[in-house]
Amino acid sequence: MSGPQAAGCLFCRIVRRETPAKILFEDERVLAFEDIRPQAPVHVLVIPKAHVASLNDASEGSQALLGELLFAARRAALEKGIGETGYRVVLNTGRDSGQAVSHIHFHVLGGRRLQWPPG
Repeated sequence: MSGPQAAGCLFCRIVRRETPAKILFEDERVLAFEDIRPQAPVHVLVIPKAHVASLNDASEGSQALLGELLFAARRAALEKGIGETGYRVVLNTGRDSGQAVSHIHFHVLGGRRLQWPPG
């Protein structure tokens, strides 16, 4: 079971298969899929299936799930072939950070040399 979801949330609709996405992998609690507006040659989003709006909204009992999301980010990088060359994992929280969808998600970016600072 994936847990509670928000009716109007884009990522919850992807979890429910109401909105198409190119899914890389999933398990009971986590889903990884290709970003529709990639910012690098590899750009995968890793989300919990249960709706959590942002890191600020994660409950104190979410530590295990947050760890699962990071391990899923690593898995995405390895499956996309960028595990050895390097990749960036980004979590935006709130409007000023650039969070466009109010559902916590990690961006896995790579496939080219990334610049620092990012923005």
